[in-house]
Amino acid sequence: MPDARDLGHPRTVQVWDPLVRAFHWLLVTSVATAWFSAHPWEALHYWSGMAAAALITLRVVWGVVGTRYARFSHFVRSPRTILTYLKDIATGREARHLGHNPAGGAMIVALIITLGATALTGWLLTTDAYWGVKWMQKLHDLIAHILLALVGLHLAGVLLASVRHRENLVAAMIGGRKRAPKPSDLDQGA
Repeated sequence: MPDARDLGHPRTVQVWDPLVRAFHWLLVTSVATAWFSAHPWEALHYWSGMAAAALITLRVVWGVVGTRYARFSHFVRSPRTILTYLKDIATGREARHLGHNPAGGAMIVALIITLGATALTGWLLTTDAYWGVKWMQKLHDLIAHILLALVGLHLAGVLLASVRHRENLVAAMIGGRKRAPKPSDLDQGA
């Protein structure tokens, strides 16, 4: 049987651009550093939080002007589409998406909002108005714990999609390439 490449069909296609991949792993590093340095090393905690805020700002801009699969218009879907996709997951009939699936797109939005809120409340704690204010500290801690729960859900979703679609999504976020689409796969968006 001829190799797929011999027929002009690539085995993989480029999906994640270098900026998206660098952003992802730098954000993982800055969030993990902020989490583990929260009490023992306050200066490191502050600067890793500021790095995460800068990365989120960059990602929001890239989500508007970036490459095809990086743009929000490519993966942000309506609540109805997201719920339909989640029902399809529960019944084992979810479609493979070349870019982010509807649940993954919703997770990205949730992570960006939660990271932004965590960074904002953390920064507010350094201002004269909120320095030492207990309720602001509790709010910052609560949002950080919500963020940790979202990260856990994100990892579970990546694992589930990797198993269901027989595709290593972690490797795709490192190298940028995913398996070439089949006719049944979806590639929505602009």
